Amino acid sequence: MPKQTEGGNPTAFKTVEDLVAEVRDGHAAPSDIARSVLDNIQALDGSLNCFASLNPDDVMAQAGLLDQRFAKGEDLGPLAGLPVSVKDLIVAKGHPTAFGSLTMRDNVVDLDAPVVERLRAAGAVILGKTTTSEFGCKAVGDSPLTGITRNPWNTAKTPGGSSCGAAALVAAGITPVAIGTDGGGSIRIPASLTGLVGFKGHFGRVPAHPTAATPTLIHIGPLSRRVRDAALIMSVISGFDERDSFSIAGPKPDYLAACERRQKGLRVAYSPTLGYARPEPQVTEIVEAGLGRLEAAGCDIDVVEHVFDDPVEIWKTEFYSGVGTRLKTAMETRRDDLDSAVTKALEGIYSLSVTDYYERVFERFQFRDRVRAFFEEYDILATPALPVTAFDVGRNVPPGHEDRDAVSWVYYSYPFNLTGQPAVSVNAGFDADGLPVGLQLVARSFAEETLFSLATAFEEYDPELDRRPSR
Repeated sequence: MPKQTEGGNPTAFKTVEDLVAEVRDGHAAPSDIARSVLDNIQALDGSLNCFASLNPDDVMAQAGLLDQRFAKGEDLGPLAGLPVSVKDLIVAKGHPTAFGSLTMRDNVVDLDAPVVERLRAAGAVILGKTTTSEFGCKAVGDSPLTGITRNPWNTAKTPGGSSCGAAALVAAGITPVAIGTDGGGSIRIPASLTGLVGFKGHFGRVPAHPTAATPTLIHIGPLSRRVRDAALIMSVISGFDERDSFSIAGPKPDYLAACERRQKGLRVAYSPTLGYARPEPQVTEIVEAGLGRLEAAGCDIDVVEHVFDDPVEIWKTEFYSGVGTRLKTAMETRRDDLDSAVTKALEGIYSLSVTDYYERVFERFQFRDRVRAFFEEYDILATPALPVTAFDVGRNVPPGHEDRDAVSWVYYSYPFNLTGQPAVSVNAGFDADGLPVGLQLVARSFAEETLFSLATAFEEYDPELDRRPSR
């Protein structure tokens, strides 16, 4: 077994590389790792509520097969024996795909999504399905099906959403990485509120199949406690798949090699508001203190107050049109079973004309071109990841942002689902209550390597890298 760590749990707060090395070096079998992680789940998940679906017997069966293969001398792959969860918007054999919804409680798809196929092929153990807000439609961590998921830093607070269970699982040290989805910030939002690395590659870098309700916005990616772990997972799950018509056909970047490089002289634009956001003073103070770490990494930083006008109406039309189409029957026949915040967001969609919709589509093209021109001058755009730190569970929007809906209060993330650019949230520090504050870094199109290089450098200068929630 691996060396014991805090609380007697041998896998708590280990990195991906730590756990894979334990297996490869013969210090632990995949079943040892799996059993330890399941013990940690049993100890902590009662207070966090990370899982929509978890079958311990299946987890141990997967690990047992890997034990047998290792005993025969087989190479298990780059994720040898690593338990990895996937969000309950992603299909995986043996698990319901319920989308956090009572209306889909018994939905079972006998199919592994490409990301799940690749995790299994790389030697990972599929741990289970993590919680999500209903159909990914809220930036907080509750749903009618699974109830409230809580933040390990303070269980009275939300971990954010919609990849809420994934973030809580990793922030609590149960696993080093989890797979989330991001259609308007749903990886970066919970990463910010729980102190994690939340990475979305360029649109189409990680294939999505079956087709999502928001096919032109969806990104799949990792949440992790370390940048290198995110890079390792991206090296496994990204790459072309013909089942996704948006999948990028071409060589994928060398994410891990990028983590070893240091690019001096990067031109960084820092915008505290993008021109319209309303961040709390403590958030901007902590983020701006974190900019010193970018300067230490050799970046040249300009402050740019106004980058573009708020594209929220473009995003809402695209996002809710897709979700609304998928939910049309449920809205007509089972509306009372749906989250009221979701039904409210969808109310105006069904009266939208084709002309209205395509006006927004063309506005999106214009917006993307404006952002492209901005990045002709800068390599990186840095912003707060969110305007706030974690707030109380049971709320759909944070105090002071009641004029926004259940996603649009996030301000900083959804623009880059419209453009498809790679972006990451990294932890910039902690507020006076000990709650994490995220910094968002956005790179040019297809420039994931620049993002991993800079994020790794930013992490290296983190004076509180090993800070953990109290357990």
